[in-house]
This record gives sequence, C-alpha cells and structure tokens, in this order.
Amino acid sequence: MANHSDNRKEESPYIDRVININRVAKVVKGGRRFSFSAIVVVGDKKGNVGIGLGKAGEVPEAIRKAGEKAKKSLFPVPVVNDTIPHQVVGRFGSGHVVMLPAGAGTGVIAGGAVRALMECAGVKNVLTKCVGSNNPHNVLKATIEGLRQLNTREQYRNKLSAS
Repeated sequence: MANHSDNRKEESPYIDRVININRVAKVVKGGRRFSFSAIVVVGDKKGNVGIGLGKAGEVPEAIRKAGEKAKKSLFPVPVVNDTIPHQVVGRFGSGHVVMLPAGAGTGVIAGGAVRALMECAGVKNVLTKCVGSNNPHNVLKATIEGLRQLNTREQYRNKLSAS
C-alpha cells in the first residue's frame, strides 16, 4: 500500500512571476459578481519563456490556470552572453517595447512586466523602454513579439543561405 504521508510537491524547473491580478465585476440582478483574472510569466532562466492569462472566481485558481497556460505557450529566446543578440522593437496594439543588448554588469533595466519576463527568460543584461501603452497585457505581448523576432548569427546565416 502506498504511503500517503509523503505529499511533497515535486520541484518544477520553471520559475513563475505573477504580473497582474485584476478584479472584474459582472452586474447581475442581485448585485455584483466578482471574478479575477491573472497574468503569469513562466520561464526556466535558460532561454525559454511563456505568458498565460487565467480567469476564475478566486485569486489562487486564476493564478494556477494562468501558470498552466504559460507553460503551454513556452517559446525559445536566443540569449548570447547573458543579453539579447541585437536591438529589436516589439509592437502590440499601442504598446511598443524597445530592447537593446547591454554589456556585462548592466543588469535588467526594465519596467515591472518586462523585467519579470526578461528575468524568467534568463536575460541578465538588457536595456528596455516601453513607449505608448503601459497596460501590462499590451506591454507583455509587445515584448513577446519582439523576442520572437530575435535571431542569433547562426540563425541569420541559415536564413540567408536557405533563400
């Protein structure tokens, strides 16, 4: 028979950061019904990162759902010498995020949502600037769109030789 006293949670290779929790009210005949939405960033600090949005009646459940969706949306980010390979601008809606590679020792110069995403991805030195919208949804999606545009020198050479 299995020993049920050993209920330790298995250690996940991913770190997750809660970016934003929003309380949403739905007005019904009896008053207001409240639910919660949460944005979570998940990464392994080795170049893989993803974001997820979870909605539920309780905050912990919304965070759990967002974490599961973020793990399903993981994608690789090229990290060269603890920074990004080249300058890039990510755009989503009215949110623009400018990302510049930085020298060793600079650190992550970024706002809240972008900082969490870069740290989860394993980028240790980067300069960023959010232009336009500062809505965490749009800023995160713009950052992801920018990170998806990044290529290492090898990837760029392979694209040139393929065409």
